[in-house]
Amino acid sequence: MSSIAKDRAQASRAYLKAAVADGGGVRTSTSLLLLDTGAAIGFAAGLAGSVVAVPHGVAAMLPWALLAGVSAIARGACAMLAARVGAGGAYRAKTRLRRRIVEAALHRAPGSDATTGTLMSAAVDEVDAIDGYVARFLPARMAASIAPLIVLAATAVASPIAAGILVATFFPFLAAMILAGGAAADASRRQFVALARLSGLFADRIGALPVILAFRAEQREARALGAASEDLARRTMAVLRVAFLSSGALEFFAALSVALVAVYAGFNLLGLLPFPVPETLDLGRAFFVLALAPEFYAPMRRLAAAYHDRQAAETAAERLAEVERAKAAPPPTVPVWSGVAPTIRFNSVSIRYDGQDHAAVSGVSFEACPGMIVALIGPSGSGKSSLLHLLLGLAPLSEGRVRICTPSPLPEREGPGVGRLPHYPSSAAKIGQPTPNPSLSGRGADAVLDLAQIGSIAPIAAWMGQSPLILAGTIGSNIALADPTASAERIAEVARVAGLSPMLLARGGLGAVIDARGSGLSGGERRRIALARALLKPAPVLLLDEPTAHFDADSEARLVEAIARACVGRTTIIATHSARLAAIADVVIDLGERT
Repeated sequence: MSSIAKDRAQASRAYLKAAVADGGGVRTSTSLLLLDTGAAIGFAAGLAGSVVAVPHGVAAMLPWALLAGVSAIARGACAMLAARVGAGGAYRAKTRLRRRIVEAALHRAPGSDATTGTLMSAAVDEVDAIDGYVARFLPARMAASIAPLIVLAATAVASPIAAGILVATFFPFLAAMILAGGAAADASRRQFVALARLSGLFADRIGALPVILAFRAEQREARALGAASEDLARRTMAVLRVAFLSSGALEFFAALSVALVAVYAGFNLLGLLPFPVPETLDLGRAFFVLALAPEFYAPMRRLAAAYHDRQAAETAAERLAEVERAKAAPPPTVPVWSGVAPTIRFNSVSIRYDGQDHAAVSGVSFEACPGMIVALIGPSGSGKSSLLHLLLGLAPLSEGRVRICTPSPLPEREGPGVGRLPHYPSSAAKIGQPTPNPSLSGRGADAVLDLAQIGSIAPIAAWMGQSPLILAGTIGSNIALADPTASAERIAEVARVAGLSPMLLARGGLGAVIDARGSGLSGGERRRIALARALLKPAPVLLLDEPTAHFDADSEARLVEAIARACVGRTTIIATHSARLAAIADVVIDLGERT
């Protein structure tokens, strides 16, 4: 194994150890397995005593038969309780780990390339992979280090020679386990990675199913999924072949050791051993060691059976650790917002996503003051959405600074478009440069925060994106995502302002049910729902990304009026291609004219 593979394996084991720490159940389950070993010794003693007492009648057999019966019941109870306790501990460990993974997935660092499918696979399938590790492998590993010694000690009391035979045959058994485990490790890892890849691919294709059907690509995607499934099947068969081979080897050495003990005990009883030994067995001792011999290997066979669980868990741990590493670090500064609309200053800001050769945005500087509307225009791909994503912590800040200043209260804005600044490219809007409208600048700041320190202004921002999220439920509940405490009257008001009245009238009001895909909603209706959310949230910052796309001229005109009213008193930044919407802005930043 290479040093990189060793380091990776050690990191996986360390992650697993931390993930299942205090999971509960491992030590208890191990103790129950050890009690099962003790009960096995009692059962062997009861069985041997019963055989010896047969000539003496039922009365002599009864105590030994009772011991064997109680021991058998105890073994069944210990095995059942060990399985239940292990399953309970695994459930608790999975629940805690799944919460961590979901939290990491929801707070990914800007620029993360993980898809929804891979994150779903991590939170469901890969977390489930530690079930067998906690429930079966860990108890089996701990029991396997103690239980054979207990059985060996009990065997040595009855027959030191039989104990020596068990020890001698143990080393080939152990070597077979090590070789089988090494052979299975890589095959199991490849199989699990293929399974995770297929799960992520399938989830992503389900999410994109309407697009696939629209472009009649279902046959091509079905072939791709079929090829991935065939690859997984081949890898699974490779794992099964190694598993069958290793199981055969382990069973051979276990059976060989029991056979050697049986031959020795039989020949000793008959006095036919071809060599002298320092002991003479009676029927009871011979039967005892013979009944106990299989129990010497039982813990190791249990461990071998659960070894695949360890490989699957370690492979899953590598991928889960990557998800957690991609989690954005908590901001070093926790802002305390005053509730007053802030001034947002971009100073030579550049955004470059991981794996991209060119920056999405480079050298952008402008200022958005309280009560001001800033419109970002430019061709597709010029970085309008990236600047909004930056403020929400969804895009990486590669160069420059973004400062959030809490200003003194401003006079009430007289109306949309008042004091509108002239159109100029973003390179001309420098920090500290006087703006033509003194009523919208020059305010003092109570506090100045750096976006790099706070990570995001999402707590004080109302957001409308290009791909509105629709959840299964009612139209009203989808709007109320922005403010779950909002009253029904307030939700109805913002729905009316956003232009949803015709749709609500046709569908039966805010209580109309829609599915997770928003079936039946047009692109414009989806955007109106997103705009209603943004209007509902009592936030001093308003961030809108193409809010008037997919609207006809009349609808756009009414929506622009609604947006203009909603922007009063807020710091507003809008990314748009619409000249009509840009016309209400106080500042127009043309990202297509950057120098």
